[in-house]
Amino acid sequence: MTKDDCYQLGHITKTHGVSGELVLYLDVDNAAEYADLESILLEVKGELIPYFIESIAIVKGSRAIIAFEDVDTIEQAERLINCGAFLPLDELEPITDETRFYFHEIVGFQVVDAEAGELGVVQGVYAMNAQDLIMMDYQGKEVLIPINSDIVRTVDRANQKLNVALPDGLLEIYMEDNAKPGDDEQVNGD
Repeated sequence: MTKDDCYQLGHITKTHGVSGELVLYLDVDNAAEYADLESILLEVKGELIPYFIESIAIVKGSRAIIAFEDVDTIEQAERLINCGAFLPLDELEPITDETRFYFHEIVGFQVVDAEAGELGVVQGVYAMNAQDLIMMDYQGKEVLIPINSDIVRTVDRANQKLNVALPDGLLEIYMEDNAKPGDDEQVNGD
């Protein structure tokens, strides 16, 4: 199984105690939905390796204390810090609500603005602490679109389109020439 067949559930942040337990940060809307996991895939040195779960306890919203089979010491656990945690895509519940979407599913979708029409293609999504952002290629430039219900209106899965209402001036900010006055002038050696 490759990363293309999976979605990232989160990542291991640190050890917990001295008997091999770890803290798993869950980058999901509802961490409680993952309280009954039996296994996950960890990315270790670029490879996805299955790990079977002995116990998992969701604590503090998006964090879980997790124990894996055959990880019994702090030294074994330390090797897994910063590893990404993945699950197969076929384990995701399908979303039918046209106002919601999984970040991975919109990559490659055409962005269509309510006023300007077709703009560009979604290249990726940045999950940030303060604001999640859609990265779109627009006329050869990277444009970041904040994800919120006022801007990202609907997703048309059948036609692979993301319908947005961009704030006035957003595209212009990215299209401005960043050259300083005088950069184009030639200096005479006289």
